Amino acid sequence: MAASDPHKAADPEAVKRHPALFRAIRKRRNPRLRRTDITVTDDQAVKRAVKAASLGNAMEWFDFGIYSYLAVTIGHVFFPSGNDTTQLLSSFATFAVAFLVRPLGGMFFGPMGDKIGRKKVLALTMILMAIGTFAIGLIPSHGTIGLWAPALLILFRMLQGFSTGGEYGGASTFIAEYAPDKRRGFFGSFLEFGTLAGYVGAAGLVTALYALLDTGQMESWGWRIPFLVAGPLGLVGLYLRLRLDETPAFQKLEGGTAHASEAADGVESTAKGDLAKIFREYWPTLILCIALVGAYNITDYMLLSYMPTHLSDELGYSETHGLLILLAVMVFLMLIISQVGKLSDRFGRKPLLMTGMLGFLFLSLPSFLLIRQDGIPAITIGMLLLGLSLVCMLGTMSAALPALFPTNVRYGSLSVGYNLSASLFGGTTPLVITALISWTGSNLMPAYYAMAAALVGVIAVACMKETANQPLAGSPPSVETAEEAAELVQAQSPDPKF
Repeated sequence: MAASDPHKAADPEAVKRHPALFRAIRKRRNPRLRRTDITVTDDQAVKRAVKAASLGNAMEWFDFGIYSYLAVTIGHVFFPSGNDTTQLLSSFATFAVAFLVRPLGGMFFGPMGDKIGRKKVLALTMILMAIGTFAIGLIPSHGTIGLWAPALLILFRMLQGFSTGGEYGGASTFIAEYAPDKRRGFFGSFLEFGTLAGYVGAAGLVTALYALLDTGQMESWGWRIPFLVAGPLGLVGLYLRLRLDETPAFQKLEGGTAHASEAADGVESTAKGDLAKIFREYWPTLILCIALVGAYNITDYMLLSYMPTHLSDELGYSETHGLLILLAVMVFLMLIISQVGKLSDRFGRKPLLMTGMLGFLFLSLPSFLLIRQDGIPAITIGMLLLGLSLVCMLGTMSAALPALFPTNVRYGSLSVGYNLSASLFGGTTPLVITALISWTGSNLMPAYYAMAAALVGVIAVACMKETANQPLAGSPPSVETAEEAAELVQAQSPDPKF
């Protein structure tokens, strides 16, 4: 491989004899940015993109979240066995099935998003998720059609998982490519604001149903209502996404209206979407992505999906109590998540991510010891400690992950890495924790599992590069104003010599 510096590649004596020639070579290899190379973002377009991606994400995770919050009831409806633990394990196994097909969805939708565009694929994932969720609400119970009931449930859960495989990678890529470099953390945090909003909507609706209906009504027809709401919500999300323009970075790959030249070193000029290329050329970064996402997802699903079931099934609280506490914690996280995004722009992605990982490493055990205490205040404090650790990752990860990969393979690489990790570690979290508690008899197993995940996360964060306030790999710089663009160009001009 040729050295990047021509002075190192050539004989030092030759450099001294022909300084002008070697300056010309250096400029050719690292040309200065021109004003037309720099993307000046449209503030209104950025806000529309963030709103559509975040609202769409909220609807996706509303669809996905209602299953986990109804896990106990769904276990009774679809897996009647007479044993509560067996029913719960069967229900969580079906929850995990959706994650087994997520890598397939990532491998299908990700490269497609690098070929035909982010916008079209995000609209398609929205349609499939709404269909899958709506269909679950129509499935007859096990008492009506026997084994066909759990079989159909698994089929539509797989459709949900397949569509979700293209959602996070696409939505985070969409926002990252629209946002200016200095505010990517702030705008990216709204994607996870949408995730929390989806979970809050799901938890709020399920809590209301548990409060208004008795057990017989919930198992007869009440559980269907949240799934049937998904149809109209999916149409709203689809409308919002179809109104958007393609991202400037992807338009540049397609030779569209976003202008860039050879000046931005490493800027790509063709969209290939080659899955084999992702595994062949970017496998070290994929491994880093999988480690980061694994640590993040285990802690995320442990708190946001599994915890209500832990409070009701393991500690004996009613379903309503567990969901109300989680609702309060999630609303609090929604209020502060954009500030975490701002902090990641100011101090960097690594400090915020490391804070979250270390929080889970050192606070998980104290938090679960508090949660085991009898009383709502102790449980709330324990869950808040976990929530504050999680929000450091929630508010930062959606800006950090897209920056790992260059533009021409970003959607595909992130979708593959994110969903492989989510499949192996995220979706299996409730199942693994329930099984570990069953085998060991210890209600502290969720804490130990989260601590192990956080330790992997600490190592992964230590290995990643800082990307805050820098252009995305394979894209030219992106700024908010023409004045900033002029300053960037001016900064590269040599000082005058007198």
